[in-house]
Amino acid sequence: MCVSPFPSLAVPAFLFSMVIFPQLALGGITRHYHFDIKYENVTRLCHTKSMVTVNGQFPGPRIVAREGDRLLIKVVNHVQNNISIHWHGIRQLQTGWADGPAYVTQCPIQTGQSFVYNYTIVGQRGTLFWHAHVSWLRSTVYGPLIILPKHGVPYPFTKPYKEVPIIFGEWWNADPEAVISQALQTGGGPNVSDAYTINGLPGPLYNCSAKDTFKLKVKPGKTYLLRLINAALNDELFFSIANHTLTVVEADAVYVKPFEINTILITPGQTTNVLIKTKSHYPNATFFVTARPYVTGLGTFDNSTVAGILEYEVPTNSLHSAASVKKLPLFKPILPALNDTSFATNFTSKLRSLASAKFPANVPQKVDRHFFFTVGLGTNPCQKNQTCQGPNGTMFAASVNNISFTLPTTALLQAHFFGQSQGVYSPYFPSSPFIPFNYTGTPLNNTMVGDGTELVVLPFNTSVELVMQDTSILGAESHPLHLHGFNFFVVGQGFGNFDPNKDPAKFNLVDPVERNTVGVPSGGWVAIRFRADNPGVWFMHCHLEIHTSWGLKMAWLVLDGKLPNQKLLPPPKDLPKC
Repeated sequence: MCVSPFPSLAVPAFLFSMVIFPQLALGGITRHYHFDIKYENVTRLCHTKSMVTVNGQFPGPRIVAREGDRLLIKVVNHVQNNISIHWHGIRQLQTGWADGPAYVTQCPIQTGQSFVYNYTIVGQRGTLFWHAHVSWLRSTVYGPLIILPKHGVPYPFTKPYKEVPIIFGEWWNADPEAVISQALQTGGGPNVSDAYTINGLPGPLYNCSAKDTFKLKVKPGKTYLLRLINAALNDELFFSIANHTLTVVEADAVYVKPFEINTILITPGQTTNVLIKTKSHYPNATFFVTARPYVTGLGTFDNSTVAGILEYEVPTNSLHSAASVKKLPLFKPILPALNDTSFATNFTSKLRSLASAKFPANVPQKVDRHFFFTVGLGTNPCQKNQTCQGPNGTMFAASVNNISFTLPTTALLQAHFFGQSQGVYSPYFPSSPFIPFNYTGTPLNNTMVGDGTELVVLPFNTSVELVMQDTSILGAESHPLHLHGFNFFVVGQGFGNFDPNKDPAKFNLVDPVERNTVGVPSGGWVAIRFRADNPGVWFMHCHLEIHTSWGLKMAWLVLDGKLPNQKLLPPPKDLPKC
């Protein structure tokens, strides 16, 4: 048996190979994992399909480590697709080679090849996750990454009786790779998924799925920590448990000032830890655990609901039997409307850093570089002799500052490290749009975007303020933006066009929430600050996978500092080749 550091995360050894070696790593230990990327037949919604998995599991294996531990994860590719794995939210200090996005920090692992991801968890603890980072393979290749505090360091909240990872995903009856391939060929929107899932299970509200239902079994009068992860490809989600209050205590593996709420919003790429205190007595009822999308765009979407069941364990001296539990009343939560932007705004405004002596909020007070990025959808012209299904016969595209990012065929980090950037990328990504316009007003007649492979270059330790502005060119839409290699502070947000003369006066520079993925509000803007203290090439992209596929992405190049611990380490010998 391979036993995790707390009872509810005990995992049978067959789920993954894990051997702990006693050598020290920054006060931690080295943990070895083995990931076999292979095909597995999986059945959901009465539909069996062969899909890409890790160690034959959907979702993939859980990684459990402690702050300060070193992880060595050998990934072996047994499938026809190229593969790479991203350790979402891990800072990767000096180890950018292990970050994972294909053609950014590494060439993908080709069929029959392997690569050992080697990194140390420095100054981080909480809930993160890992996922494939090439094409749409993360639709099935993902799993929890749980970092416990160092031994003897308590949580800054009530110690939970048990901890339960809950990871949201999507299920396609079709092959997701075929779905995105068709969308890119036709220029139109992709087909939506057939169901949402909780820990891989769609639940009883879908046809032919009652047997595939996540069950959370609890005892009365106990506190449970739910580690919520949104690994869905294309949907932000509302989440609630009927007749139970959620206490939010962490976002993106950073503690927050606790607050109580009935429903949370979680975007793809985000994680949220919540406490639930169960009822003091056996309640003679069961309760739905549900999630469904928050939708702001005009495209097609799945408005269905994934449901699990919270079920109280029958006391040994109870008159109830296990069979009678099935006859108990089932309570359902009331989720916000699909397009309830006011709820979304109200929820995100409650998130605040602890900003305590033990957990300070080190917000950059002085800014060296200001950036203003527009993010949104546009179009590309249709190719000759082709019929396209995008707006007015065009192809959908997406961009940052009107540049739809083109991935190179050589990894950007290799090109930078070996001084071979010519013909691979340009270091002149614009710090603001070339042509300012009314970003959230009447849409422009010209919806075309440019394309290119351009990076922002930053000297080591530059303090950055970035304002990201949604555009209404093809309709306003929320965009969850994820920055690799850094956490950042969300110092402000609002609706309409950002006003550089008035809005900065309202920024929160005392206790803003710190995270790695933030939703740019539909028809609005968000402002973040971070310190570029991590050398390497760092991807930034929308975590709605279709928008990334359409080009809503870019990259930052942070140069080496002067001291040895401020320099990118050399690449590992087994780094994959393109």
